[in-house]
Amino acid sequence: MLKSMTGFGRAEAHIGDKTFLVDIKSLNGKQFDLQLKLPGILKPFEFDIRRLLSEKLGRGSVECTISLKETGNAKPITINTDLAKAYYKPLAELSAALKLDPSHILSTLVKLPEVITPSSETLTDAEWLGFKKILQTSIDNLDIHRIDEGKSLAEDLALRINNILKQQEEVTTLEPLRQQKIREGIIRLLEENVGKENYDGNRLEQELIYYIEKIDINEEQVRLKNHCEYFKNILAEDDEFKGKKLSFILQEIGREINTTGSKAYDSSIQKCVVMMKNELEKAKEQVLNVL
Repeated sequence: MLKSMTGFGRAEAHIGDKTFLVDIKSLNGKQFDLQLKLPGILKPFEFDIRRLLSEKLGRGSVECTISLKETGNAKPITINTDLAKAYYKPLAELSAALKLDPSHILSTLVKLPEVITPSSETLTDAEWLGFKKILQTSIDNLDIHRIDEGKSLAEDLALRINNILKQQEEVTTLEPLRQQKIREGIIRLLEENVGKENYDGNRLEQELIYYIEKIDINEEQVRLKNHCEYFKNILAEDDEFKGKKLSFILQEIGREINTTGSKAYDSSIQKCVVMMKNELEKAKEQVLNVL
């Protein structure tokens, strides 16, 4: 099973006289990066919420917005009497100096910063357990999106790797012909420039063997095939978090393709290399979205 890092989840439920709405959006990212917006009533539980999201979502750029809907019930407040008294004296003096009506001072006082503040309301243990269920439901809904996206990613990645394997098989078919063409080309150059009778045939064979061994690509083709098969095996595993592992394997696949291209010296094989690189780049783009 493959999961995408892209998804969206939403959940809404009532807890007593409170209604919570949780929206979670996830995009691809190298690490877990969370932007969390939550009402003041949940501030004491922020660390727990962050930990839960991190454990469940793995990695990605995540935006989580938690809203507390108005219930219509009156909310208790706190009046800072000492601060109000401290404000009152200079206001009364200013009012007298300007010969203003002092009866409006109270209405001014209650509007000043920190004089009236909402009471520090928080969730009970039972309400916190109820909210965790809402948060988990939102995560589960996001997970459904991730799984659906993951199916499409898995199909596309398997297609890219199979296309690389097809080109690898073509290279394997062309390799003996390439060696023969290299041998014939060197001999023809010697005969044209030195003369058929003017070089040592045995020495030429030794040099040809050494040269062909230097540009041999059989080992690269074996490793390339093994890497591709390993990629497909990892793709089929049940592990949810395998995007980084798949990315590392693609790097190894790219290394073998590049080495093949640098040692090929054959136009037909170079065409296969170009095709493999094209498929590899498409696979790299897709694997960036894998969890």
